[in-house]
Amino acid sequence: MRNTFRGGVHPAGHKELSRDIPFETYLPHGEMVYPLGQHIGRPASPVVKKGDHVLAGQLIAEASAFVSANIVSGCSGIVKAVEPRRTIAGTMSECIVIDNDGLYETAPGVGEKVDFRTLTDEQIIEKVKAAGIIGMGGAGFPTHVKLKPKNPEAIHHVIVNGAECEPYITCDDQLMRNHAAEIITGLEVIMTLFPNSEGVIVIEDNKQEAISAMQSACSGKKDISVMAVPVKYPQGGERSCISVVTGAHYGITQLPADVGCIVDNVGTVLAVYRAVCESTPLMERGITITGEAAAKPGNYMTRIGVSCRELLEHAGGLKADGTAVKVLAGGPMMGVAFDSLDVPMQKNNNAFTFLASDEVSLAQKLQTACIRCGRCGRVCPQGLTPQLMSAAFEKKDYDRYENRLHGLECISCGSCTFICPAKRPLTQEFKVAKAEIMALKRAAKAKEGAAS
Repeated sequence: MRNTFRGGVHPAGHKELSRDIPFETYLPHGEMVYPLGQHIGRPASPVVKKGDHVLAGQLIAEASAFVSANIVSGCSGIVKAVEPRRTIAGTMSECIVIDNDGLYETAPGVGEKVDFRTLTDEQIIEKVKAAGIIGMGGAGFPTHVKLKPKNPEAIHHVIVNGAECEPYITCDDQLMRNHAAEIITGLEVIMTLFPNSEGVIVIEDNKQEAISAMQSACSGKKDISVMAVPVKYPQGGERSCISVVTGAHYGITQLPADVGCIVDNVGTVLAVYRAVCESTPLMERGITITGEAAAKPGNYMTRIGVSCRELLEHAGGLKADGTAVKVLAGGPMMGVAFDSLDVPMQKNNNAFTFLASDEVSLAQKLQTACIRCGRCGRVCPQGLTPQLMSAAFEKKDYDRYENRLHGLECISCGSCTFICPAKRPLTQEFKVAKAEIMALKRAAKAKEGAAS
């Protein structure tokens, strides 16, 4: 084990705003909105229609492809509509809208205890699929797909990502402090699928309470350990976790399973425990409400589908001036800015951050030409050369960008942009480059298909 990864940066954490505040459970009272595409892959297909009565935990949309995910209702009530609604991405997306009756009556079977040791591998995977579990750390990849690699015997590490390196966010810290035993059992469930694996929980060493809780929970457990690692961003990246635990590296065309690893966020592992051992689908999640503009930063356990506005109001709203310069889904390094609070919280939202100042706008005013200092290359965890990638992007030389500079290996962590003294918008450029390259590939493939 290496204990660190290549490159990385040390942004201010700002976690003191909420790190020691335990979860407050909040049951929404307003309408609940469920986008059909809140995961990587094909959007789910509705199995309910306007006027149907649904229960909490009931399937309302089913996976429509191999890479897709079920969606369940987090409340009881009447389906108000199946229609386009605005989402955090800023686009109009097909959604199931439920008029929440506030009773939270649950579907039959929800909450039933099950001994996972009595289940076959296929039964475990089917329970995870039925529960609609996706990557809870932000990626949103359907978990049941991840848990079914081509060669389960080749998996030697199941890594639980508890690093939570993104500034401001503290909900995973609280999950580990307060649900350590369930997370460890969830890890055991996953490890039964991979007979040659060991489990490693990766936690940054500034989370001593979480480390102690997880160490206590896995005490005496065979082949499960906690790995405390130095505080460095992006430690929570999947590749960073694998590099630290195993020393392995893999390319853009590979998956963690190709180097013998399965990586899941602590929230995902807790959801696996609840789905398999308590017959409870993914209806709720922990989320951090934070930022200098938030009146009452804290951690909340609430139902997926709740309006961001309703959740913020419950959390005390904004400070006296009533304004936030920028609102992020996530944190400042990899979060997504959005401009309307009338959007639903989705499965992969781990924080809403309300900022009192906009560092991006400030950086734009200070931006200069590249000074060729090379700092961006030194901090890149992927070993890329952002300086040259930026030059290729500006010339639209996408052949060089992709094939000589390996620009598609960029994980959009933002480390290069953070460290750049010239305030260059490197990460933003690389996101555009990737989108344009993928669009060109799709167009070429469509043209090739038409010609054949």
